[in-house]
Amino acid sequence: MSASTPPDELKVLALRLGIACMPAISASDVDIGLLARVPLSFARANILLPLIEHEGAIRVAIAGPGALLALDELRLTFGKPVEAVLVPAVALIDAINHAYAGMSGTAREVLQELEGEDLSTIATEFSDPKDLLDLSDEAPVIRLLNSILSEAVKERVSDIHIEPYERDLVVRFRIDGILYEKLTPPKIIQEALVSRIKIMASLNIAEKRLPQDGRIRVLVAGRDVDIRVSIIPTFYGERSVLRLLDKKKGVLSLADIGLGEKGVQTMERVLTRTSGIVLVTGPTGSGKSTTLYAALNRVNSSEKNIITIEDPIEYQIKGIGQIQVNPKIDLTFASGLRSILRQDPDIIMVGEIRDSETAEIAIQASLTGHLVLSTLHTNDAASAVTRLVDMGIEPFMIASSLSTVMAQRLVRVICPHCREEYRPLEQFAGVVLPERLYRGRGCDSCFGLGTMGRTAIYEIMPVDQEICSMIIRRSHAGEIKEYAVSRGMKTLRDDGLARAAAGITTIEEVLRVTQDDYADVPL
Repeated sequence: MSASTPPDELKVLALRLGIACMPAISASDVDIGLLARVPLSFARANILLPLIEHEGAIRVAIAGPGALLALDELRLTFGKPVEAVLVPAVALIDAINHAYAGMSGTAREVLQELEGEDLSTIATEFSDPKDLLDLSDEAPVIRLLNSILSEAVKERVSDIHIEPYERDLVVRFRIDGILYEKLTPPKIIQEALVSRIKIMASLNIAEKRLPQDGRIRVLVAGRDVDIRVSIIPTFYGERSVLRLLDKKKGVLSLADIGLGEKGVQTMERVLTRTSGIVLVTGPTGSGKSTTLYAALNRVNSSEKNIITIEDPIEYQIKGIGQIQVNPKIDLTFASGLRSILRQDPDIIMVGEIRDSETAEIAIQASLTGHLVLSTLHTNDAASAVTRLVDMGIEPFMIASSLSTVMAQRLVRVICPHCREEYRPLEQFAGVVLPERLYRGRGCDSCFGLGTMGRTAIYEIMPVDQEICSMIIRRSHAGEIKEYAVSRGMKTLRDDGLARAAAGITTIEEVLRVTQDDYADVPL
Protein backbone atom coordinates (compact mmCIF):
# COMPACT_ATOMS: atom_id res chain seq x y z
CA MET A 1 0.00 0.00 0.00
CA SER A 2 1.29 3.48 -0.85
CA ALA A 3 2.49 5.69 1.98
CA SER A 4 0.06 8.36 0.82
CA THR A 5 -3.07 6.20 0.47
CA PRO A 6 -6.18 8.46 0.54
CA PRO A 7 -8.72 7.79 3.36
CA ASP A 8 -11.34 6.43 0.94
CA GLU A 9 -8.90 3.91 -0.54
CA LEU A 10 -7.91 2.87 3.00
CA LYS A 11 -11.55 2.10 3.84
CA VAL A 12 -11.99 0.12 0.61
CA LEU A 13 -8.86 -1.94 1.34
CA ALA A 14 -9.95 -2.55 4.93
CA LEU A 15 -13.36 -3.69 3.70
CA ARG A 16 -11.74 -6.05 1.20
CA LEU A 17 -9.50 -7.54 3.91
CA GLY A 18 -12.40 -7.75 6.34
CA ILE A 19 -10.72 -5.71 9.07
CA ALA A 20 -11.24 -2.34 10.74
CA CYS A 21 -9.17 0.76 9.93
CA MET A 22 -7.72 3.63 12.00
CA PRO A 23 -6.59 7.02 10.60
CA ALA A 24 -3.80 7.42 13.19
CA ILE A 25 -2.29 5.95 16.36
CA SER A 26 -1.91 7.89 19.62
CA ALA A 27 0.30 7.04 22.61
CA SER A 28 -2.74 5.80 24.56
CA ASP A 29 -3.40 3.18 21.85
CA VAL A 30 -0.11 1.37 22.55
CA ASP A 31 0.70 -0.96 25.45
CA ILE A 32 4.49 -0.68 25.86
CA GLY A 33 4.50 -4.05 27.66
CA LEU A 34 3.61 -5.86 24.43
CA LEU A 35 6.48 -4.30 22.49
CA ALA A 36 9.14 -5.95 24.66
CA ARG A 37 8.30 -9.29 22.98
CA VAL A 38 8.45 -7.96 19.40
CA PRO A 39 11.89 -6.85 18.09
CA LEU A 40 12.07 -3.43 16.47
CA SER A 41 13.64 -4.96 13.35
CA PHE A 42 10.61 -7.30 12.96
CA ALA A 43 8.14 -4.43 13.41
CA ARG A 44 9.93 -2.27 10.85
CA ALA A 45 10.45 -5.06 8.31
CA ASN A 46 6.74 -5.94 8.31
CA ILE A 47 5.41 -2.43 9.10
CA LEU A 48 3.27 -3.57 12.01
CA LEU A 49 2.80 -2.56 15.63
CA PRO A 50 1.16 -4.47 18.51
CA LEU A 51 -1.29 -2.09 20.18
CA ILE A 52 -3.27 -3.49 23.11
CA GLU A 53 -4.90 -6.69 24.33
CA HIS A 54 -8.63 -6.47 23.69
CA GLU A 55 -11.12 -9.16 24.80
CA GLY A 56 -8.44 -11.86 24.87
CA ALA A 57 -6.92 -10.91 21.49
CA ILE A 58 -3.87 -8.84 20.61
CA ARG A 59 -4.79 -5.89 18.40
CA VAL A 60 -2.06 -5.25 15.81
CA ALA A 61 -1.81 -2.28 13.42
CA ILE A 62 -0.70 -3.15 9.88
CA ALA A 63 -0.14 -1.03 6.76
CA GLY A 64 -1.31 -3.52 4.13
CA PRO A 65 -1.84 -7.16 3.17
CA GLY A 66 1.95 -7.72 3.10
CA ALA A 67 1.94 -7.96 6.91
CA LEU A 68 -0.75 -10.63 7.15
CA LEU A 69 1.76 -13.51 7.04
CA ALA A 70 3.73 -11.96 9.91
CA LEU A 71 0.59 -12.07 12.07
CA ASP A 72 0.97 -15.86 12.33
CA GLU A 73 4.34 -15.34 14.01
CA LEU A 74 2.75 -12.91 16.46
CA ARG A 75 0.08 -15.49 17.33
CA LEU A 76 2.86 -17.92 18.29
CA THR A 77 4.80 -15.19 20.14
CA PHE A 78 1.86 -14.09 22.30
CA GLY A 79 0.00 -17.42 22.37
CA LYS A 80 -3.24 -15.55 21.75
CA PRO A 81 -5.46 -14.64 18.79
CA VAL A 82 -4.41 -11.59 16.78
CA GLU A 83 -6.84 -8.94 15.53
CA ALA A 84 -5.51 -6.72 12.70
CA VAL A 85 -6.44 -3.08 12.05
CA LEU A 86 -5.40 -1.12 8.97
CA VAL A 87 -3.47 2.15 9.43
CA PRO A 88 -1.93 4.47 6.79
CA ALA A 89 1.74 3.53 6.28
CA VAL A 90 3.14 6.99 7.12
CA ALA A 91 1.19 7.16 10.39
CA LEU A 92 2.15 3.58 11.30
CA ILE A 93 5.89 4.04 10.65
CA ASP A 94 5.84 7.20 12.76
CA ALA A 95 3.99 5.33 15.55
CA ILE A 96 6.54 2.47 15.45
CA ASN A 97 9.43 4.92 15.87
CA HIS A 98 7.74 6.78 18.71
CA ALA A 99 6.64 3.63 20.53
CA TYR A 100 10.05 1.97 20.50
CA ALA A 101 11.79 5.27 21.33
CA GLY A 102 9.66 5.34 24.48
CA MET A 103 10.98 1.88 25.39
CA SER A 104 14.68 2.76 25.11
CA GLY A 105 16.44 3.22 28.43
CA THR A 106 17.16 6.73 29.62
CA ALA A 107 20.74 7.92 29.94
CA ARG A 108 20.40 7.70 33.73
CA GLU A 109 19.30 4.04 33.50
CA VAL A 110 22.21 3.24 31.18
CA LEU A 111 24.60 4.84 33.69
CA GLN A 112 23.32 2.47 36.38
CA GLU A 113 23.91 -0.49 34.06
CA LEU A 114 27.49 0.64 33.41
CA GLU A 115 28.63 0.04 37.00
CA GLY A 116 31.40 -2.55 36.97
CA GLU A 117 31.83 -2.54 33.18
CA ASP A 118 34.96 -1.58 31.25
CA LEU A 119 34.29 2.08 30.55
CA SER A 120 37.35 2.48 28.33
CA THR A 121 35.80 0.34 25.57
CA ILE A 122 34.81 2.42 22.58
CA ALA A 123 34.03 1.77 18.91
CA THR A 124 36.69 2.51 16.33
CA GLU A 125 34.46 3.38 13.39
CA PHE A 126 31.20 5.12 12.57
CA SER A 127 30.49 5.14 8.84
CA ASP A 128 26.94 5.15 7.49
CA PRO A 129 24.30 6.54 9.86
CA LYS A 130 22.40 3.86 11.77
CA ASP A 131 19.25 4.31 13.80
CA LEU A 132 20.31 4.63 17.43
CA LEU A 133 17.33 2.48 18.47
CA ASP A 134 19.01 -0.46 16.73
CA LEU A 135 22.29 -0.09 18.63
CA SER A 136 21.26 -1.46 22.02
CA ASP A 137 23.98 -4.12 22.32
CA GLU A 138 27.01 -1.91 21.73
CA ALA A 139 29.86 -1.07 24.15
CA PRO A 140 28.84 0.75 27.35
CA VAL A 141 30.15 4.20 26.39
CA ILE A 142 28.38 3.93 23.04
CA ARG A 143 25.12 2.97 24.76
CA LEU A 144 25.43 5.97 27.05
CA LEU A 145 26.04 8.46 24.22
CA ASN A 146 23.26 6.90 22.15
CA SER A 147 20.87 7.26 25.09
CA ILE A 148 21.89 10.90 25.58
CA LEU A 149 21.28 11.64 21.88
CA SER A 150 17.96 9.74 21.83
CA GLU A 151 16.67 11.58 24.88
CA ALA A 152 17.82 14.90 23.46
CA VAL A 153 15.83 14.39 20.26
CA LYS A 154 12.80 13.18 22.23
CA GLU A 155 12.86 16.25 24.51
CA ARG A 156 13.34 18.80 21.69
CA VAL A 157 16.87 19.69 22.81
CA SER A 158 18.79 22.20 20.66
CA ASP A 159 22.22 21.79 22.31
CA ILE A 160 23.93 19.15 24.46
CA HIS A 161 26.72 20.41 26.75
CA ILE A 162 29.22 17.88 28.15
CA GLU A 163 31.27 19.81 30.70
CA PRO A 164 34.29 18.50 32.69
CA TYR A 165 35.10 19.86 36.14
CA GLU A 166 37.64 18.90 38.81
CA ARG A 167 35.73 15.90 40.18
CA ASP A 168 32.57 15.86 38.05
CA LEU A 169 31.36 15.45 34.50
CA VAL A 170 28.07 17.28 33.84
CA VAL A 171 25.67 16.80 30.91
CA ARG A 172 23.27 19.66 30.33
CA PHE A 173 20.43 20.04 27.78
CA ARG A 174 19.34 23.35 26.28
CA ILE A 175 15.57 23.21 25.78
CA ASP A 176 13.78 26.24 24.31
CA GLY A 177 16.83 28.40 25.01
CA ILE A 178 17.30 27.45 28.70
CA LEU A 179 19.98 25.06 30.02
CA TYR A 180 18.94 22.23 32.37
CA GLU A 181 21.29 19.77 34.10
CA LYS A 182 20.48 16.28 32.84
CA LEU A 183 22.92 13.88 34.53
CA THR A 184 26.40 13.61 36.04
CA PRO A 185 28.30 10.59 34.66
CA PRO A 186 31.38 9.37 36.56
CA LYS A 187 34.56 11.37 35.86
CA ILE A 188 36.32 8.18 34.71
CA ILE A 189 34.11 8.03 31.62
CA GLN A 190 35.13 11.51 30.41
CA GLU A 191 37.91 10.64 27.94
CA ALA A 192 36.08 7.65 26.48
CA LEU A 193 32.89 9.70 25.95
CA VAL A 194 34.75 12.54 24.21
CA SER A 195 36.70 10.01 22.10
CA ARG A 196 33.42 8.43 20.98
CA ILE A 197 32.09 11.84 19.95
CA LYS A 198 35.30 12.52 18.01
CA ILE A 199 35.08 9.17 16.21
CA MET A 200 31.48 9.85 15.17
CA ALA A 201 32.45 13.35 13.96
CA SER A 202 35.58 12.10 12.11
CA LEU A 203 37.89 14.18 14.32
CA ASN A 204 41.42 13.45 15.53
CA ILE A 205 41.10 11.53 18.82
CA ALA A 206 44.80 12.00 19.57
CA GLU A 207 44.58 15.83 19.45
CA LYS A 208 43.59 17.13 22.88
CA ARG A 209 45.32 20.53 22.95
CA LEU A 210 43.48 22.35 20.13
CA PRO A 211 39.78 23.11 19.49
CA GLN A 212 38.10 20.89 16.90
CA ASP A 213 34.85 21.21 14.96
CA GLY A 214 32.99 18.47 13.13
CA ARG A 215 29.64 17.05 12.08
CA ILE A 216 27.68 13.91 12.87
CA ARG A 217 24.67 12.54 11.03
CA VAL A 218 22.52 10.04 12.91
CA LEU A 219 19.05 8.54 12.77
CA VAL A 220 16.97 8.66 15.94
CA ALA A 221 13.62 6.89 15.79
CA GLY A 222 13.64 7.27 12.01
CA ARG A 223 14.42 11.00 12.16
CA ASP A 224 17.46 12.27 10.29
CA VAL A 225 19.39 14.50 12.72
CA ASP A 226 22.43 16.59 11.80
CA ILE A 227 24.73 17.37 14.75
CA ARG A 228 27.36 20.12 14.77
CA VAL A 229 30.18 19.26 17.17
CA SER A 230 32.49 21.73 18.90
CA ILE A 231 35.23 20.50 21.23
CA ILE A 232 37.57 22.81 23.14
CA PRO A 233 40.34 22.06 25.66
CA THR A 234 39.76 23.35 29.21
CA PHE A 235 41.74 23.04 32.43
CA TYR A 236 39.88 19.89 33.51
CA GLY A 237 39.62 18.24 30.10
CA GLU A 238 37.87 18.66 26.77
CA ARG A 239 34.47 20.32 26.76
CA SER A 240 31.96 19.27 24.06
CA VAL A 241 28.90 21.05 22.70
CA LEU A 242 26.63 19.23 20.26
CA ARG A 243 24.06 21.31 18.36
CA LEU A 244 21.16 19.28 16.98
CA LEU A 245 19.40 20.15 13.72
CA ASP A 246 16.35 18.05 12.89
CA LYS A 247 16.27 17.82 9.11
CA LYS A 248 12.66 16.67 9.23
CA LYS A 249 11.56 20.15 10.30
CA GLY A 250 13.10 21.76 7.23
CA VAL A 251 12.74 25.42 6.29
CA LEU A 252 9.77 27.30 7.73
CA SER A 253 7.57 29.79 5.88
CA LEU A 254 7.20 33.46 6.85
CA ALA A 255 3.83 32.65 8.44
CA ASP A 256 5.33 29.81 10.52
CA ILE A 257 8.08 31.86 12.18
CA GLY A 258 5.63 34.05 14.14
CA LEU A 259 5.58 37.20 12.02
CA GLY A 260 1.81 37.61 12.10
CA GLU A 261 -0.37 38.69 9.19
CA LYS A 262 0.82 42.31 9.08
CA GLY A 263 4.48 41.31 9.41
CA VAL A 264 4.17 38.75 6.61
CA GLN A 265 2.63 41.39 4.34
CA THR A 266 5.42 43.84 5.15
CA MET A 267 8.16 41.29 4.47
CA GLU A 268 6.56 40.08 1.25
CA ARG A 269 6.42 43.68 0.04
CA VAL A 270 10.09 44.19 0.94
CA LEU A 271 11.14 40.96 -0.78
CA THR A 272 9.58 42.02 -4.09
CA ARG A 273 12.22 44.75 -4.45
CA THR A 274 15.09 44.20 -6.85
CA SER A 275 17.72 46.06 -4.83
CA GLY A 276 18.50 47.26 -1.32
CA ILE A 277 19.68 45.58 1.83
CA VAL A 278 17.44 43.87 4.40
CA LEU A 279 18.96 43.30 7.85
CA VAL A 280 17.78 40.92 10.57
CA THR A 281 19.27 41.81 13.95
CA GLY A 282 19.46 40.26 17.39
CA PRO A 283 21.84 38.38 19.68
CA THR A 284 23.24 34.92 18.97
CA GLY A 285 20.51 32.27 19.13
CA SER A 286 17.62 34.64 18.43
CA GLY A 287 16.50 32.84 15.26
CA LYS A 288 17.96 35.24 12.68
CA SER A 289 19.09 32.45 10.33
CA THR A 290 15.65 30.84 10.48
CA THR A 291 14.07 34.15 9.42
CA LEU A 292 16.51 34.50 6.51
CA TYR A 293 15.80 30.93 5.38
CA ALA A 294 12.06 31.67 5.50
CA ALA A 295 12.62 34.79 3.38
CA LEU A 296 14.71 32.86 0.85
CA ASN A 297 12.08 30.14 0.71
CA ARG A 298 9.49 32.81 -0.11
CA VAL A 299 11.43 34.35 -3.04
CA ASN A 300 12.96 31.11 -4.38
CA SER A 301 11.92 30.48 -7.99
CA SER A 302 13.41 29.27 -11.27
CA GLU A 303 13.33 32.87 -12.55
CA LYS A 304 15.87 34.11 -9.97
CA ASN A 305 19.51 33.36 -9.32
CA ILE A 306 19.93 33.17 -5.53
CA ILE A 307 23.32 32.58 -3.91
CA THR A 308 24.20 32.51 -0.22
CA ILE A 309 27.40 32.49 1.81
CA GLU A 310 26.91 31.04 5.29
CA ASP A 311 28.75 29.85 8.38
CA PRO A 312 27.54 27.17 8.73
CA ILE A 313 24.97 25.99 6.18
CA GLU A 314 22.17 24.72 8.42
CA TYR A 315 19.64 23.63 5.80
CA GLN A 316 20.05 22.90 2.11
CA ILE A 317 17.46 24.59 -0.10
CA LYS A 318 16.83 23.21 -3.59
CA GLY A 319 17.38 25.77 -6.32
CA ILE A 320 19.72 27.99 -4.25
CA GLY A 321 23.52 28.04 -4.48
CA GLN A 322 24.94 27.87 -0.95
CA ILE A 323 28.61 28.52 -0.06
CA GLN A 324 30.19 27.43 3.22
CA VAL A 325 32.69 29.87 4.77
CA ASN A 326 36.14 28.30 5.18
CA PRO A 327 38.76 30.61 6.76
CA LYS A 328 41.47 27.93 6.37
CA ILE A 329 41.52 28.59 2.61
CA ASP A 330 40.71 32.30 2.96
CA LEU A 331 37.08 31.81 1.93
CA THR A 332 35.55 34.50 4.16
CA PHE A 333 32.26 36.36 3.93
CA ALA A 334 34.03 39.24 2.15
CA SER A 335 36.00 37.13 -0.37
CA GLY A 336 33.02 34.87 -1.02
CA LEU A 337 30.75 37.86 -1.56
CA ARG A 338 33.12 39.28 -4.20
CA SER A 339 32.98 35.97 -6.09
CA ILE A 340 29.20 35.80 -5.81
CA LEU A 341 28.89 39.18 -7.55
CA ARG A 342 30.56 37.66 -10.62
CA GLN A 343 27.86 34.96 -10.77
CA ASP A 344 25.08 37.32 -11.99
CA PRO A 345 22.91 36.93 -8.86
CA ASP A 346 19.49 38.48 -8.32
CA ILE A 347 19.37 37.86 -4.56
CA ILE A 348 22.32 37.42 -2.20
CA MET A 349 22.20 36.19 1.38
CA VAL A 350 25.22 36.91 3.61
CA GLY A 351 25.06 34.87 6.81
CA GLU A 352 26.45 37.68 8.96
CA ILE A 353 28.05 41.11 8.55
CA ARG A 354 31.03 40.80 10.90
CA ASP A 355 33.41 43.49 9.66
CA SER A 356 33.61 46.71 7.68
CA GLU A 357 34.89 44.94 4.53
CA THR A 358 31.86 42.62 4.37
CA ALA A 359 29.51 45.51 5.18
CA GLU A 360 30.97 47.70 2.43
CA ILE A 361 30.78 44.98 -0.24
CA ALA A 362 27.19 44.05 0.79
CA ILE A 363 26.09 47.69 0.57
CA GLN A 364 27.84 48.17 -2.79
CA ALA A 365 26.06 45.04 -4.06
CA SER A 366 22.69 46.41 -2.94
CA LEU A 367 23.41 49.71 -4.71
CA THR A 368 24.22 47.94 -7.98
CA GLY A 369 20.89 46.18 -8.42
CA HIS A 370 20.97 43.25 -6.02
CA LEU A 371 18.64 42.42 -3.14
CA VAL A 372 20.90 41.57 -0.19
CA LEU A 373 19.73 39.78 2.97
CA SER A 374 21.98 39.60 6.02
CA THR A 375 22.20 39.64 9.82
CA LEU A 376 23.80 41.96 12.35
CA HIS A 377 24.30 41.70 16.12
CA THR A 378 22.37 44.61 17.67
CA ASN A 379 19.74 44.86 20.41
CA ASP A 380 17.08 46.61 18.33
CA ALA A 381 16.35 47.68 14.76
CA ALA A 382 17.45 51.31 15.06
CA SER A 383 20.85 50.32 16.49
CA ALA A 384 21.72 48.61 13.20
CA VAL A 385 22.28 52.05 11.67
CA THR A 386 24.75 53.18 14.32
CA ARG A 387 26.52 49.79 14.17
CA LEU A 388 27.15 50.23 10.44
CA VAL A 389 28.41 53.78 11.03
CA ASP A 390 30.74 52.45 13.74
CA MET A 391 32.08 49.96 11.19
CA GLY A 392 33.20 52.91 9.06
CA ILE A 393 30.41 52.91 6.46
CA GLU A 394 29.53 56.40 5.23
CA PRO A 395 26.03 57.48 6.35
CA PHE A 396 24.99 58.48 2.82
CA MET A 397 25.75 54.92 1.61
CA ILE A 398 23.68 53.42 4.43
CA ALA A 399 20.77 55.78 3.68
CA SER A 400 20.92 54.92 -0.03
CA SER A 401 20.99 51.15 0.42
CA LEU A 402 19.17 50.21 3.64
CA SER A 403 15.64 49.01 2.91
CA THR A 404 14.30 47.40 6.10
CA VAL A 405 15.67 46.37 9.49
CA MET A 406 14.01 43.66 11.53
CA ALA A 407 14.98 42.96 15.16
CA GLN A 408 13.86 39.73 16.81
CA ARG A 409 13.99 37.54 19.92
CA LEU A 410 12.79 34.02 20.66
CA VAL A 411 10.26 33.44 23.45
CA ARG A 412 9.09 30.11 24.86
CA VAL A 413 5.56 29.07 23.94
CA ILE A 414 3.15 27.97 26.68
CA CYS A 415 2.40 24.25 26.47
CA PRO A 416 -1.10 23.89 24.94
CA HIS A 417 -1.81 20.77 27.03
CA CYS A 418 -1.42 22.40 30.45
CA ARG A 419 -2.07 26.09 29.76
CA GLU A 420 -4.08 27.86 32.43
CA GLU A 421 -5.44 31.37 32.85
CA TYR A 422 -4.66 33.55 35.87
CA ARG A 423 -4.99 37.14 37.05
CA PRO A 424 -1.61 38.85 37.54
CA LEU A 425 -0.93 40.10 41.07
CA GLU A 426 2.67 41.25 40.57
CA GLN A 427 3.26 44.58 38.85
CA PHE A 428 6.24 45.49 36.67
CA ALA A 429 7.57 49.02 36.39
CA GLY A 430 6.79 50.66 33.07
CA VAL A 431 4.56 47.76 31.90
CA VAL A 432 0.76 47.83 31.71
CA LEU A 433 -0.51 44.26 32.15
CA PRO A 434 -3.79 42.91 30.77
CA GLU A 435 -6.41 41.63 33.23
CA ARG A 436 -5.81 37.99 32.29
CA LEU A 437 -2.57 36.22 31.51
CA TYR A 438 -1.60 32.59 30.87
CA ARG A 439 1.04 30.10 32.04
CA GLY A 440 1.80 26.39 31.82
CA ARG A 441 1.40 24.16 34.90
CA GLY A 442 3.80 21.50 33.59
CA CYS A 443 2.70 18.09 32.28
CA ASP A 444 4.02 14.92 30.65
CA SER A 445 3.76 16.44 27.17
CA CYS A 446 6.16 19.28 28.03
CA PHE A 447 8.30 17.21 30.47
CA GLY A 448 7.07 19.36 33.34
CA LEU A 449 8.48 22.61 31.92
CA GLY A 450 5.17 24.33 31.14
CA THR A 451 6.50 25.37 27.72
CA MET A 452 6.71 23.61 24.38
CA GLY A 453 8.77 25.13 21.58
CA ARG A 454 9.56 28.74 20.80
CA THR A 455 8.27 31.51 18.57
CA ALA A 456 9.74 34.86 17.63
CA ILE A 457 8.74 38.40 18.51
CA TYR A 458 9.67 41.16 16.09
CA GLU A 459 10.12 44.86 15.52
CA ILE A 460 10.15 45.80 11.83
CA MET A 461 11.53 49.20 10.83
CA PRO A 462 11.05 50.18 7.16
CA VAL A 463 13.55 52.87 6.18
CA ASP A 464 11.59 55.84 4.80
CA GLN A 465 12.77 59.25 3.62
CA GLU A 466 12.78 60.78 7.10
CA ILE A 467 14.90 57.94 8.51
CA CYS A 468 17.28 58.36 5.55
CA SER A 469 17.63 62.04 6.48
CA MET A 470 18.24 61.12 10.12
CA ILE A 471 20.94 58.63 9.08
CA ILE A 472 22.73 61.28 7.01
CA ARG A 473 22.51 63.70 9.97
CA ARG A 474 24.07 60.92 12.15
CA SER A 475 21.09 60.92 14.51
CA HIS A 476 21.30 58.74 17.61
CA ALA A 477 19.63 55.29 17.51
CA GLY A 478 17.19 56.42 20.22
CA GLU A 479 15.94 59.27 18.02
CA ILE A 480 15.49 56.96 15.04
CA LYS A 481 13.59 54.46 17.18
CA GLU A 482 11.36 57.18 18.67
CA TYR A 483 10.45 58.38 15.17
CA ALA A 484 9.78 54.81 13.93
CA VAL A 485 7.47 54.15 16.90
CA SER A 486 5.58 57.41 16.18
CA ARG A 487 5.04 56.08 12.64
CA GLY A 488 3.48 52.86 13.94
CA MET A 489 6.43 50.52 14.51
CA LYS A 490 5.66 47.95 17.22
CA THR A 491 8.68 47.43 19.49
CA LEU A 492 9.93 44.01 20.58
CA ARG A 493 8.33 44.43 23.99
CA ASP A 494 5.02 45.62 22.53
CA ASP A 495 4.90 42.60 20.22
CA GLY A 496 5.81 40.32 23.13
CA LEU A 497 3.12 41.78 25.42
CA ALA A 498 0.56 41.21 22.65
CA ARG A 499 1.65 37.54 22.47
CA ALA A 500 1.39 37.22 26.27
CA ALA A 501 -2.13 38.70 26.25
CA ALA A 502 -3.09 36.21 23.52
CA GLY A 503 -1.90 33.28 25.65
CA ILE A 504 1.03 32.37 23.39
CA THR A 505 3.80 33.10 25.91
CA THR A 506 4.20 34.33 29.48
CA ILE A 507 4.78 37.89 30.67
CA GLU A 508 7.95 36.77 32.50
CA GLU A 509 9.34 35.36 29.27
CA VAL A 510 8.69 38.60 27.37
CA LEU A 511 10.38 40.71 30.05
CA ARG A 512 13.31 38.28 30.19
CA VAL A 513 14.18 38.53 26.49
CA THR A 514 13.52 42.27 26.10
CA GLN A 515 15.25 43.60 29.22
CA ASP A 516 18.38 44.63 27.26
CA ASP A 517 16.27 47.19 25.41
CA TYR A 518 15.03 48.68 28.68
CA ALA A 519 18.10 48.61 30.88
CA ASP A 520 17.04 51.87 32.53
CA VAL A 521 13.60 50.52 33.53
CA PRO A 522 13.53 48.53 36.83
CA LEU A 523 11.71 45.22 36.44
